[in-house]
Amino acid sequence: MALLVLDSSVLIAYFSPDHDHHKRAVSGLSAAATDERIVIASVLAEILVHPYRVGPAAVARIEAALAALVTRVEPVTDAVARRAAELCARQTSLRLGDALVVAAGDVLDARVLTADRSWAKLSSRIRVI
Repeated sequence: MALLVLDSSVLIAYFSPDHDHHKRAVSGLSAAATDERIVIASVLAEILVHPYRVGPAAVARIEAALAALVTRVEPVTDAVARRAAELCARQTSLRLGDALVVAAGDVLDARVLTADRSWAKLSSRIRVI
């Protein structure tokens, strides 16, 4: 089973039927149906911000949908943090949250699924929906 780290852009699009990237997110995740799908803790926090603003029912809805979609939530380990710092040092326009996702892919030897086309230049692990 291959490992696949999911970026928040894919999850937000997947959970939002009106989103511009929704169909591509559904297609990308369907194509990876046999992969072990991983969300790092920082992505979990990012995708829960809006539901927490809306209320407990929205949080519960996203949590349930996420549990059905994702195999595990991976902590931001010291190895991931160090690799993210290295990526940010080399690519000054890269935001730390994004670097953490790419770094998780590197550390876990996993592909990374995102909707952000600019990431393609960062690593051969990146798959853009």
